[in-house]
Amino acid sequence: MKYDFILIGGGIVGLASAYSLLKKDSRLKICILEKENALAAHQTGHNSGVIHSGIYYKPGSLKAQNCLVGYQMLIDFCDEHQIKYDLCGKLIVAVSENELQELDKLYQRGLENGLTKIAFVNQEAIKNFEPKLAGIKAIHVPYTGIIDYTQVCKKLAELVLNMGAEIFTSHKVEDIQHNLNEVVINTEQESFLTKQYINCAGLFSDKIAALNNKKLDTRIIPFRGEYYLLKPERRNLVRNLIYPVPDPNFPFLGVHFTRMIDGGIEAGPNAVFAFKREGYKMSDVDLFELYESLSWPGFQKVMMKYWKTGIGEFYRSFSKTAFTKALQRLIPEVNEDDLIVADAGVRAQACDRMGGLIDDFKIIEEANAIHILNAPSPAATSSLSIGNTIAELAIKRL
Repeated sequence: MKYDFILIGGGIVGLASAYSLLKKDSRLKICILEKENALAAHQTGHNSGVIHSGIYYKPGSLKAQNCLVGYQMLIDFCDEHQIKYDLCGKLIVAVSENELQELDKLYQRGLENGLTKIAFVNQEAIKNFEPKLAGIKAIHVPYTGIIDYTQVCKKLAELVLNMGAEIFTSHKVEDIQHNLNEVVINTEQESFLTKQYINCAGLFSDKIAALNNKKLDTRIIPFRGEYYLLKPERRNLVRNLIYPVPDPNFPFLGVHFTRMIDGGIEAGPNAVFAFKREGYKMSDVDLFELYESLSWPGFQKVMMKYWKTGIGEFYRSFSKTAFTKALQRLIPEVNEDDLIVADAGVRAQACDRMGGLIDDFKIIEEANAIHILNAPSPAATSSLSIGNTIAELAIKRL
């Protein structure tokens, strides 16, 4: 069969894009190619399950626009399909005087993004939200919630299949051939013919794009996020979600506490450069992928800029004591014995050739393709909005 669109990647962005395309035109012939034997096997299935409010993102950026719109689309989707979620809210807390200025900036950014219900919480009132939390001032963000994004993916997959799409798991894309008015996508098993393809390959999105663009100026650099879980008997230390004031010079939010939809309390993540794109353990090493990352001029500049921070992240990775100490800035009563090692995730962080860690979503268009080259957090929250954006771009091509 010749398809109108083939989507490469069966994570939440790929599934949401297929769903949006079919909602716009149910006659479209669509298939999804996923290299793993299950959907949502990587970034989607390894995140902490937070529904983000949009408070962090630069007003007008793709992250801000898609998060604010996608947030409500996600809530409506879950309500329609009876998917469990909880808008439990979170605190972003300053623990020292030198963090107050950034906290104020974050509050103003939230207001600019339309989050009118956020509010400052003073030191005394913090205890009403989180009795064990140390802090001198916080922002309460009532919009933030928790969910299991794998369940969202299961429902999206069910819906797109019912709408006539096909999903092929265990189909790793090996090669893409562009002919005059069609594209041949070769997998390990078979070949597929399509008018257009949409690259939602996450950790390998740059690899897919580079199959026909040898001058691509973006490379995915993998960063592992390692987590601990609080022992069940110590879950009472945290009621909902607790975040530190983020470092404005570093593209990660810092270790924090997250109540999950199953009742567990997750602590983390750090942000450690991974030696393999799917390197969920410190022992996971792919020498070729490691060389690709280290030889990228942009990442070399990143390493020079953030080497002190990077060493600190690696130290916390090896030292449970150091990781615990970082958590104790927020919850002083946490100790090493309270923490159980949990599954890690890997973030696909796009880095340009000049040394910029790309902070916004990045979508590029080519003659027969749309590439989503950077879709880190809040991509899961934003997925239905991103999917709608991709569908609008795609349908114009037919």
